[in-house]
Amino acid sequence: MTGPITAGVDGTEESLAALAWAAREAVRRDLALRVVHAWRFQRDAAAEVADREAQEEWVRAAVREAVDDVSGRHPGLRVTSDVMEGDPADTLVAAAAEAELLVLGSRGHGAVVGFLLGSVGQQVIAEARRPVVLVRAGDRASAEVAGHEVVVGQHGSPEDSGPTLRFAFETAAARGASLRAVRAWTLPPVFSYSPASLKLLDDAGGLEPYEKKALADALAPWRERFPDVPVVEHVEIGSAGQVLLSVSGRAQLVVVGRRARRTAVGARIGSVAHGVLHHADCPVAVIPHE
Repeated sequence: MTGPITAGVDGTEESLAALAWAAREAVRRDLALRVVHAWRFQRDAAAEVADREAQEEWVRAAVREAVDDVSGRHPGLRVTSDVMEGDPADTLVAAAAEAELLVLGSRGHGAVVGFLLGSVGQQVIAEARRPVVLVRAGDRASAEVAGHEVVVGQHGSPEDSGPTLRFAFETAAARGASLRAVRAWTLPPVFSYSPASLKLLDDAGGLEPYEKKALADALAPWRERFPDVPVVEHVEIGSAGQVLLSVSGRAQLVVVGRRARRTAVGARIGSVAHGVLHHADCPVAVIPHE
């Protein structure tokens, strides 16, 4: 059974933009919308409402207002909401597991400002087993109807990039948008060449033709499955993050894959996803793969 599109809200301008994005996407895909607010009782004297029951009612009232607003914009949309007290990251990861995709707000540019709820957003992205979309406060629906592309980064084998490409093609098809598939490559050190890799390169006619063929091979099954989606194949030398950002100016969405890694201080997403999330102005979808 297909899950809903779930939006995590916390009352900020960024999360309300994420809710608006999630509602539009739910309408396009004919899915239900679930609104989730994870909260913790604020005991400090600076809290606007000191009493637990009053604080919870304040939260619920804010969620009701957001739900009423989005329901008014999309009368036929099925909308449910949940207000849950507990750890925000754990709550959102659990919500993502039941969703088709999870949508969160993101704020600012650069490493200092961070994501929705500080480090919570980054933890959710690293641990969620479903796609997570990050949306900035300035996001507007106009980018989705102005002919802007869906941009997707392709890396590795067709199997590795399958989930990322599937999401990108499905999204482009739902929006009637064109798709730009980007594969970035760099010159490997000489000592990394093996006889087998040298033969592959020789058969392909060199490094750039090899990368172009790798991208074409990865796209082939998805182009066959989505024949109405116009595709631009973009192969460029450079770091993947920089190349994706260089073409994101006219994107309505950038789609990247991620393979989370565990460290002593918790889960971390890859450098490409991290860089694009911090610096792209458009929404960014992060697709998990093993």
